[in-house]
Amino acid sequence: QVQLVESGGGLVQAGGSLRLSCAASGSISRFRINTMGWYRQAPGSQRELVATIDSTSSAITNYADAVKGRFTISKDNAKNTVYLQMGSLKPEDTAVYYCYYRVSNVYWGQGTQVTVSS
Repeated sequence: QVQLVESGGGLVQAGGSLRLSCAASGSISRFRINTMGWYRQAPGSQRELVATIDSTSSAITNYADAVKGRFTISKDNAKNTVYLQMGSLKPEDTAVYYCYYRVSNVYWGQGTQVTVSS
């Protein structure tokens, strides 16, 4: 089992910035490639990809088109922690953001609320 603990959500004005963190613990092997990242879900909408990053030395990233150029995902493999730096926030970024960890199984965090006011 893998446990994910998120932090960093909150209320911010449009144009502002927030940084989310997610620390993974439990059955994590440093010898297996994993992918961590963030999804989000707004009220009445499906959960959607925000950004992911893998644990290889190349740290391959993947971003949703809606956040490219505004959000940056990074990872500290030694701490099993992934970060999402969010900038130029828009009201449409308002959602619950869920941390994601995948190796063979997929694990989800409990979610952290991000609210962007206009």
